[in-house]
Amino acid sequence: MTEPEEIVWQGRFITAKTRGKWEYVSRSRGISAAVILAVHDGAVVLVEQFRVPLGRTCLELPAGLIGDGSSDEAPELAAARELEEETGFRAGRIENLGQFYSSPGMVSESFHLMRAHDLERVHQGGGVEDEDIVVHVVPLADLSAFVAEKRAQGCGMDVKLLLLLGAGMLA
Repeated sequence: MTEPEEIVWQGRFITAKTRGKWEYVSRSRGISAAVILAVHDGAVVLVEQFRVPLGRTCLELPAGLIGDGSSDEAPELAAARELEEETGFRAGRIENLGQFYSSPGMVSESFHLMRAHDLERVHQGGGVEDEDIVVHVVPLADLSAFVAEKRAQGCGMDVKLLLLLGAGMLA
């Protein structure tokens, strides 16, 4: 596309833009996120927290902004920091599985999918300040039933959960 990008509105955290007929949103300062796939003893570590845009809680993989603490933070360091803050698990090793886009027709935001290895529980988790994060450690064999139960309770589902549910949906 050759049309110039124009900023329509800019807030502290997001920017609304146009390019030709397209309208989309990006994070201010070009920040991306680290999303963490953490499996421990045959169970996946998930978080549940209230999300204002949804008006309800949402079940998600742990995640956080890269550069939240410093502008030159590596995705691996951000993932380790966020995993421990949100879930109380410390990873012995973090593997970068690549960069992905969550909704590329509407949002320019990207995330790095990180795999946490060699997990050790160091505290109960819950996030920082007012995050109020609930940590769930769900056996992979029970994941579909757990997701169905949370959905029936009115909990939103982050699309990245398809990473874990997808193969079962094809059966």
